[in-house]
Amino acid sequence: MKKSILYSAILVLFVACGGVKKTQKAINSGNYYNAINNSIQNLSQNKTRKSHQPYVILLEEAFQKNTERELEHINFLKKEGNPANYEAIYKGYNRLKDIQQRIRPLLPLVILEENRQAQFSFENYDDKIIAAKEQLSDYLYHNATTLLSNATQKQDYRNAYEDFSYLSEINPGYRDHKEKMEEAYSKGLDYVKVDMVNHTDQIIPAKLEEELLNFNTYGLNNQWTEYHTNHLPQIQYDYIMDVALREINISPEQVSEKQIIKEKQIKDGHEYALDRNGNVVKDSLGNKIKIDKFRTVRCSFYQFTQFKTAQVVGMVSFTNLHTKQQVNSYPLSSEFVFEHVYANYDGDRRALENDLVALLDLAAVPFPTNEQMVYDAGEDLKSRLKFILTQQRFN
Repeated sequence: MKKSILYSAILVLFVACGGVKKTQKAINSGNYYNAINNSIQNLSQNKTRKSHQPYVILLEEAFQKNTERELEHINFLKKEGNPANYEAIYKGYNRLKDIQQRIRPLLPLVILEENRQAQFSFENYDDKIIAAKEQLSDYLYHNATTLLSNATQKQDYRNAYEDFSYLSEINPGYRDHKEKMEEAYSKGLDYVKVDMVNHTDQIIPAKLEEELLNFNTYGLNNQWTEYHTNHLPQIQYDYIMDVALREINISPEQVSEKQIIKEKQIKDGHEYALDRNGNVVKDSLGNKIKIDKFRTVRCSFYQFTQFKTAQVVGMVSFTNLHTKQQVNSYPLSSEFVFEHVYANYDGDRRALENDLVALLDLAAVPFPTNEQMVYDAGEDLKSRLKFILTQQRFN
């Protein structure tokens, strides 16, 4: 027990020392933020633990150096006078505030060896954050508005949307940015109209066509592409997606038969053991010794298999409506197999294994109609079409 306690103490000490060295190394390499995180994490667990004393000193040092460097960088960005720096200034002040808010609950932090409290020069950055946010908001708004007004391609609208979206995060009520963001999104979309063409000699089940074209069920997560199966006259479409079904192959209804002969030895009563003289043999308790009797049983097993297949073959193609050029095409194929097995027998069914006996309880069933077979093949077709849609990229 003592050895176990000693080992645990050494292990804790080793881990603690490793953490302290790692934190000191982070400071030495200028990774003050990492050193602050390590120190706060350890002190949050127990700030009065003696083994955590080094983290108090390290946190004090890392906080001071990080604050000095962050403020120097912010001042440099301000002097540079580039509006593109507003975001970095805004984020810099927020980082400084965030670190203070994480340290504040730990205070006071005592350095036992020096008999003093650790010193943290906190500053209220709220006014500077608000001012930086206003500058950044104004920059984002004007930059995005300019992009929106002078856009020559969809990517310009998308870039404008991203700026408006970021503006919405930091300053939700800023001017009319939401209306402009909606406009940028609408103009940045790729609109795709979808047509299904039946080049086969068979009728496609209406339910299957409806489900294939119900893109709401596909769970697509493409922010900049919108598919329309019902074409809207007010939309200028960028692409057309053709789902062309070219072949529907349905096999004849088939029933195959297979005969299996099974034999097995089964117990068929018993008889008494006899000695050489024909007398019944008894055990040590005087009981007559019985011997199992076996006999061979035979069964003819007839297995029937109902079989029918349906295959749907087609092609999905995408065409740029502005250039009239095909941009991609994908083969589309799916197959559904109907198979039903049942059986009967002639003879003694005790000769059959359990898996064969189970088939005797089944009987022939009606074959599915051609329409149902095509619909069932379409279930797999939907998953293949979804895969194509997730792979397709227009820009």
